[in-house]
Amino acid sequence: MATSWSLAPLVEQRAREHPERPLAMVGERTWSYGQVDAQASSLAAAFSELGLGAGDRVAVNLPNGVEWIVSLLACAKLGAVVVPVSPQLSSHELRYQLRHAEASAVVTIEKYGGVDFLQRFEDLLGDLPDLQYVVTVGDEDLWYDDRIFQFEDLLSSGSGRTYPRPLTHTDANDLAVVYTSGTMGKPKGVRLSHQAVVENAVRSAEIVELSPDDRVLAAVPLFAIFGFSVMVGTITAGATLVLRPASDAAGVLALIEQKQITVLHGVPTLYHLLMRDERFDPARLRSLRTGVISGSSVAEALVRKVRRWCDVLVAYGLTETGPTVTMTRFTDSEDRRLDSVGRALPGVEVMAADMRTGTLHGPEAVGEIAVRGTSVMQGYLRMPAETAKVHTPEGFFLTGDLGIIDEDGYIKILGRRQETISRGGNQLYPRELEDRLRAHPAVDDVCVIGVPHDVLGEQVCACIVPVEGAVITGSEIKRFAKETMAAYKTPDLVRFFDVFPMTGSGKVRRRELARAIALDHTVSHSG
Repeated sequence: MATSWSLAPLVEQRAREHPERPLAMVGERTWSYGQVDAQASSLAAAFSELGLGAGDRVAVNLPNGVEWIVSLLACAKLGAVVVPVSPQLSSHELRYQLRHAEASAVVTIEKYGGVDFLQRFEDLLGDLPDLQYVVTVGDEDLWYDDRIFQFEDLLSSGSGRTYPRPLTHTDANDLAVVYTSGTMGKPKGVRLSHQAVVENAVRSAEIVELSPDDRVLAAVPLFAIFGFSVMVGTITAGATLVLRPASDAAGVLALIEQKQITVLHGVPTLYHLLMRDERFDPARLRSLRTGVISGSSVAEALVRKVRRWCDVLVAYGLTETGPTVTMTRFTDSEDRRLDSVGRALPGVEVMAADMRTGTLHGPEAVGEIAVRGTSVMQGYLRMPAETAKVHTPEGFFLTGDLGIIDEDGYIKILGRRQETISRGGNQLYPRELEDRLRAHPAVDDVCVIGVPHDVLGEQVCACIVPVEGAVITGSEIKRFAKETMAAYKTPDLVRFFDVFPMTGSGKVRRRELARAIALDHTVSHSG
């Protein structure tokens, strides 16, 4: 067992013990533990020459790739704090996050998704007084000013040079400030310590029984806490991380077969897309041993389907909890592996807070899930009032998720507290209704939201993505609902979508969906 949860020493130890072992694969290229650690040391030395050091925040605006890992480890070596940023953010969102984080430097892709980030950062530099340096990843040989450097140039200039190590024990120091996805409001910067991220990632990897022989495909972005944790857990376990900048279904399926992937992590949407793809063939995915489904509501029917070809585990967590709170185990009963999100990780306490009184209850309780442990955030960056709002006097973090804890500590999530629909005096949990509606053979995905109503307070609107080629009407959905749930839970409205608006981390943008429904002038004439 590690005596320190500081990231850099753990990876350095792996590099000393097995320098030739593959750490990362991207396309046809492979990087060993020795190579990645050496590159991270070079980048740390170059950063130090620029005046960056302990406590400075360095934003990383990259798709999945080895440069992401090198940037993270360089920051960890210096005691600097990494700020993961999504390359899918708008210019306005990017400005907000970098300004709020007071980032001193950013490592950015040059071009991605049709966006010229060199131009974008040139436009933004005047609005970001704290941002001193832009480090670019790409092939363009361009003229730069004295604040813009190429990633490869910094690796060369720092090669073989020394850099100052942090003077203090870094377990409790910030490793990262990760911004929430903003599905329920403005993104907040979540301060996570080395111990919070590393211990949580190690415990999660132990449950997945990760070994150095595993090849892990993180089909989730590294800028999201799920992907970030997978990256840390894989490299601290000495396994190989297979990276792909995009997570399109066809590309992921091909990669599993080509690279003989043994562990596949993803959000529920990814698994849906994989099984819908015309190239999906379980016989070609036999290398897969396990993986984790997490990141949003995980339906029992989906887990049942996926486990026919990959023995996945289900996890539950949030950015603020570092992320994993609970996970199913291989040794759990079949029922619990299907209808729960498992039980708490070692060192994590979970209780249910009474919705009215706030009183904390243990097993056999229903309420807002409350979490305490070393993986919980240090707080929201520069937001002490918001931080205080989500903590109980006993030091538990209030997740905003409603759940049931059974007598053995297994948890079932009912939905978000803010998403609860109040219809005619009845409190409805969207997740429960979504799980029921997904059982309809023509329903591929579903999101249930509340729509304001003069008489009932709120009406229930079922937003449906049909299975490709299916012919289905709103009336049929309502009829199916009446047969499978109480009358007051039956959707008042049904709306069909080709796709749902999603965040970069794979969650449905419920507010955006609600706005789309509200703007629909025919909403009161649902079929």
